[in-house]
Amino acid sequence: MKWYLKIIPLLFILILWELAAILLNNPFILPHPSSVASVLLAPTADILGSGSIIDNALLSIWRVLLGFGLAAACAVPLGIIIGNYRTLEELVNPIIQLFRPIPPLAWVPLALAWFKIGLVSIVFIIFIGSFFPILINSIDGVRRVNRTWIETARIYGAEGWKMLAYVILPAAAPVIWTGLRVGFGVAWMCVVAAEMLPGTTSGIGYLIMYSYNWGQVQVIIAGMIVIGIIGIGVDILFREIEKRKFMWQEMNR
Repeated sequence: MKWYLKIIPLLFILILWELAAILLNNPFILPHPSSVASVLLAPTADILGSGSIIDNALLSIWRVLLGFGLAAACAVPLGIIIGNYRTLEELVNPIIQLFRPIPPLAWVPLALAWFKIGLVSIVFIIFIGSFFPILINSIDGVRRVNRTWIETARIYGAEGWKMLAYVILPAAAPVIWTGLRVGFGVAWMCVVAAEMLPGTTSGIGYLIMYSYNWGQVQVIIAGMIVIGIIGIGVDILFREIEKRKFMWQEMNR
Protein backbone atom coordinates (compact mmCIF):
# COMPACT_ATOMS: atom_id res chain seq x y z
CA MET A 1 0.00 0.00 0.00
CA LYS A 2 1.23 3.49 -0.90
CA TRP A 3 2.23 5.58 2.11
CA TYR A 4 -0.14 8.44 1.22
CA LEU A 5 -3.14 6.07 1.31
CA LYS A 6 -2.40 5.38 4.98
CA ILE A 7 -2.88 9.08 5.72
CA ILE A 8 -6.49 9.10 4.51
CA PRO A 9 -8.00 7.53 7.69
CA LEU A 10 -6.02 10.00 9.82
CA LEU A 11 -7.36 12.95 7.79
CA PHE A 12 -10.87 11.55 8.13
CA ILE A 13 -10.52 11.41 11.93
CA LEU A 14 -9.15 14.97 12.02
CA ILE A 15 -12.12 16.25 9.98
CA LEU A 16 -14.58 14.45 12.29
CA TRP A 17 -12.73 15.81 15.31
CA GLU A 18 -12.90 19.40 13.99
CA LEU A 19 -16.61 19.08 13.19
CA ALA A 20 -17.33 17.66 16.67
CA ALA A 21 -15.33 20.49 18.29
CA ILE A 22 -17.30 23.10 16.31
CA LEU A 23 -20.62 21.50 17.27
CA LEU A 24 -19.75 21.17 20.97
CA ASN A 25 -18.10 24.59 21.14
CA ASN A 26 -16.58 23.77 24.52
CA PRO A 27 -12.76 23.50 24.73
CA PHE A 28 -13.02 21.96 28.22
CA ILE A 29 -14.74 18.93 26.67
CA LEU A 30 -13.18 18.74 23.21
CA PRO A 31 -10.64 21.33 22.03
CA HIS A 32 -9.99 22.03 18.35
CA PRO A 33 -7.21 20.04 16.67
CA SER A 34 -5.33 23.30 16.09
CA SER A 35 -5.02 23.96 19.86
CA VAL A 36 -3.62 20.44 20.39
CA ALA A 37 -1.28 20.92 17.46
CA SER A 38 0.02 24.15 19.03
CA VAL A 39 1.06 22.14 22.12
CA LEU A 40 2.70 19.43 20.02
CA LEU A 41 4.54 21.97 17.87
CA ALA A 42 6.19 23.49 20.96
CA PRO A 43 7.57 20.32 22.59
CA THR A 44 10.24 22.18 24.58
CA ALA A 45 7.89 24.79 26.05
CA ASP A 46 7.18 24.60 29.76
CA ILE A 47 3.58 23.54 30.53
CA LEU A 48 2.06 24.97 33.71
CA GLY A 49 5.42 24.78 35.50
CA SER A 50 5.58 20.99 35.14
CA GLY A 51 8.24 20.86 32.44
CA SER A 52 7.97 20.34 28.71
CA ILE A 53 6.43 17.41 26.87
CA ILE A 54 9.89 16.25 25.78
CA ASP A 55 11.31 16.39 29.33
CA ASN A 56 8.40 14.38 30.72
CA ALA A 57 8.41 11.90 27.83
CA LEU A 58 12.15 11.27 28.26
CA LEU A 59 11.63 10.59 31.97
CA SER A 60 8.85 8.12 31.17
CA ILE A 61 11.03 6.37 28.57
CA TRP A 62 13.87 6.11 31.09
CA ARG A 63 11.56 4.51 33.68
CA VAL A 64 10.23 2.06 31.09
CA LEU A 65 13.75 1.10 30.06
CA LEU A 66 14.66 0.41 33.70
CA GLY A 67 11.59 -1.71 34.46
CA PHE A 68 11.52 -3.45 31.10
CA GLY A 69 15.27 -4.12 31.17
CA LEU A 70 15.04 -5.70 34.62
CA ALA A 71 12.04 -7.79 33.56
CA ALA A 72 13.81 -9.00 30.40
CA ALA A 73 17.01 -9.77 32.32
CA CYS A 74 15.04 -11.94 34.77
CA ALA A 75 12.29 -13.42 32.58
CA VAL A 76 14.30 -14.56 29.54
CA PRO A 77 16.87 -16.74 31.40
CA LEU A 78 14.16 -18.02 33.74
CA GLY A 79 11.89 -18.86 30.81
CA ILE A 80 14.68 -20.71 29.02
CA ILE A 81 15.45 -22.77 32.12
CA ILE A 82 11.79 -23.57 32.81
CA GLY A 83 11.08 -24.38 29.16
CA ASN A 84 14.06 -26.70 29.01
CA TYR A 85 12.91 -28.90 31.89
CA ARG A 86 9.41 -30.33 31.67
CA THR A 87 9.22 -31.29 35.35
CA LEU A 88 10.23 -27.80 36.46
CA GLU A 89 7.63 -26.27 34.13
CA GLU A 90 4.88 -28.45 35.61
CA LEU A 91 6.08 -27.50 39.10
CA VAL A 92 6.06 -23.71 38.62
CA ASN A 93 3.19 -23.42 36.14
CA PRO A 94 0.48 -23.11 38.87
CA ILE A 95 2.43 -20.23 40.42
CA ILE A 96 2.78 -18.47 37.05
CA GLN A 97 -0.90 -18.95 36.25
CA LEU A 98 -1.81 -17.61 39.71
CA PHE A 99 0.16 -14.37 39.40
CA ARG A 100 -0.10 -13.78 35.63
CA PRO A 101 -3.75 -12.56 35.51
CA ILE A 102 -3.24 -10.02 38.32
CA PRO A 103 -3.30 -6.54 36.71
CA PRO A 104 -0.08 -4.56 37.33
CA LEU A 105 -2.07 -1.75 38.91
CA ALA A 106 -3.35 -4.18 41.56
CA TRP A 107 0.26 -4.24 42.81
CA VAL A 108 0.25 -0.48 43.40
CA PRO A 109 -0.72 -0.61 47.12
CA LEU A 110 1.98 -3.20 47.80
CA ALA A 111 4.52 -1.23 45.73
CA LEU A 112 3.78 1.90 47.76
CA ALA A 113 3.97 -0.07 51.03
CA TRP A 114 7.26 -1.77 50.13
CA PHE A 115 9.09 0.98 48.23
CA LYS A 116 7.18 4.18 49.12
CA ILE A 117 6.39 6.83 46.51
CA GLY A 118 9.13 7.29 43.95
CA LEU A 119 11.14 5.73 41.15
CA VAL A 120 11.47 2.27 42.70
CA SER A 121 7.72 1.73 43.06
CA ILE A 122 7.12 2.89 39.46
CA VAL A 123 9.88 0.61 38.15
CA PHE A 124 8.44 -2.27 40.19
CA ILE A 125 4.99 -1.86 38.59
CA ILE A 126 6.56 -1.75 35.12
CA PHE A 127 8.64 -4.83 35.99
CA ILE A 128 5.56 -6.79 37.08
CA GLY A 129 3.63 -5.73 33.98
CA SER A 130 6.26 -6.78 31.46
CA PHE A 131 7.69 -9.80 33.32
CA PHE A 132 4.96 -12.36 32.62
CA PRO A 133 4.52 -11.78 28.85
CA ILE A 134 8.29 -12.18 28.42
CA LEU A 135 8.47 -15.21 30.71
CA ILE A 136 5.58 -17.07 29.09
CA ASN A 137 6.85 -16.42 25.55
CA SER A 138 10.36 -17.52 26.56
CA ILE A 139 9.00 -20.78 27.95
CA ASP A 140 6.83 -21.26 24.87
CA GLY A 141 9.72 -20.48 22.54
CA VAL A 142 11.90 -23.17 24.10
CA ARG A 143 9.05 -25.69 24.13
CA ARG A 144 8.43 -25.09 20.41
CA VAL A 145 11.97 -25.89 19.32
CA ASN A 146 11.86 -28.62 16.70
CA ARG A 147 12.70 -31.93 18.42
CA THR A 148 14.35 -33.14 15.21
CA TRP A 149 16.88 -30.30 15.42
CA ILE A 150 17.69 -31.22 19.02
CA GLU A 151 18.06 -34.92 18.24
CA THR A 152 20.23 -34.16 15.21
CA ALA A 153 22.45 -31.87 17.31
CA ARG A 154 22.80 -34.65 19.92
CA ILE A 155 23.91 -37.10 17.23
CA TYR A 156 26.71 -34.68 16.39
CA GLY A 157 27.69 -34.45 20.07
CA ALA A 158 26.07 -31.15 21.06
CA GLU A 159 25.11 -31.10 24.76
CA GLY A 160 24.89 -28.58 27.59
CA TRP A 161 25.79 -25.01 26.69
CA LYS A 162 26.51 -25.94 23.06
CA MET A 163 22.97 -27.24 22.63
CA LEU A 164 21.66 -24.07 24.31
CA ALA A 165 23.84 -21.63 22.34
CA TYR A 166 23.68 -23.23 18.88
CA VAL A 167 20.22 -24.84 18.77
CA ILE A 168 17.74 -23.84 21.49
CA LEU A 169 18.42 -20.10 21.74
CA PRO A 170 18.49 -19.38 17.98
CA ALA A 171 15.37 -21.51 17.42
CA ALA A 172 13.46 -19.94 20.33
CA ALA A 173 14.61 -16.38 19.60
CA PRO A 174 11.63 -15.34 17.37
CA VAL A 175 9.06 -16.26 20.05
CA ILE A 176 11.19 -14.69 22.79
CA TRP A 177 11.41 -11.54 20.66
CA THR A 178 7.61 -11.48 20.35
CA GLY A 179 7.43 -11.69 24.14
CA LEU A 180 9.81 -8.74 24.46
CA ARG A 181 7.68 -6.76 22.01
CA VAL A 182 4.47 -7.50 23.93
CA GLY A 183 6.23 -6.89 27.24
CA PHE A 184 7.44 -3.46 26.14
CA GLY A 185 3.91 -2.50 25.11
CA VAL A 186 2.60 -3.49 28.54
CA ALA A 187 5.51 -1.67 30.23
CA TRP A 188 4.65 1.52 28.36
CA MET A 189 1.01 1.30 29.48
CA CYS A 190 2.11 0.63 33.07
CA VAL A 191 4.41 3.65 33.31
CA VAL A 192 1.69 6.06 32.21
CA ALA A 193 -0.73 4.62 34.76
CA ALA A 194 1.94 4.53 37.51
CA GLU A 195 2.86 8.18 36.88
CA MET A 196 -0.74 9.17 37.59
CA LEU A 197 -0.40 8.00 41.19
CA PRO A 198 -0.46 10.58 43.99
CA GLY A 199 3.00 11.86 44.87
CA THR A 200 4.46 11.54 41.37
CA THR A 201 5.81 14.84 40.07
CA SER A 202 7.11 14.05 36.57
CA GLY A 203 6.51 11.91 33.52
CA ILE A 204 3.99 11.98 30.71
CA GLY A 205 1.31 10.31 32.87
CA TYR A 206 1.83 12.94 35.57
CA LEU A 207 1.62 15.70 32.94
CA ILE A 208 -1.74 14.36 31.75
CA MET A 209 -3.17 14.18 35.26
CA TYR A 210 -1.72 17.59 36.19
CA SER A 211 -3.25 19.13 33.07
CA TYR A 212 -6.59 17.56 33.96
CA ASN A 213 -6.52 19.32 37.33
CA TRP A 214 -6.00 22.62 35.51
CA GLY A 215 -8.64 21.94 32.84
CA GLN A 216 -6.06 21.91 30.04
CA VAL A 217 -7.71 19.32 27.83
CA GLN A 218 -5.55 20.21 24.82
CA VAL A 219 -2.45 19.21 26.84
CA ILE A 220 -4.14 15.95 27.90
CA ILE A 221 -4.84 15.04 24.27
CA ALA A 222 -1.36 16.15 23.21
CA GLY A 223 0.13 13.87 25.91
CA MET A 224 -2.02 10.97 24.71
CA ILE A 225 -0.84 11.53 21.14
CA VAL A 226 2.80 11.56 22.30
CA ILE A 227 2.20 8.24 24.10
CA GLY A 228 0.75 6.79 20.91
CA ILE A 229 3.60 8.09 18.73
CA ILE A 230 6.27 6.66 21.04
CA GLY A 231 4.39 3.34 21.21
CA ILE A 232 4.14 3.14 17.40
CA GLY A 233 7.81 4.07 17.01
CA VAL A 234 9.00 1.36 19.39
CA ASP A 235 6.69 -1.23 17.83
CA ILE A 236 8.00 -0.40 14.34
CA LEU A 237 11.54 -0.79 15.67
CA PHE A 238 10.73 -4.21 17.13
CA ARG A 239 9.06 -5.36 13.89
CA GLU A 240 11.92 -4.13 11.70
CA ILE A 241 14.46 -6.04 13.79
CA GLU A 242 12.18 -9.07 13.67
CA LYS A 243 12.03 -8.90 9.86
CA ARG A 244 15.80 -8.55 9.50
CA LYS A 245 16.91 -11.10 12.08
CA PHE A 246 14.18 -13.74 11.93
CA MET A 247 13.35 -13.98 8.24
CA TRP A 248 14.34 -17.66 8.35
CA GLN A 249 11.25 -18.31 10.46
CA GLU A 250 8.97 -17.44 7.50
CA MET A 251 11.01 -19.62 5.16
CA ASN A 252 10.76 -22.51 7.62
CA ARG A 253 6.94 -22.44 7.58
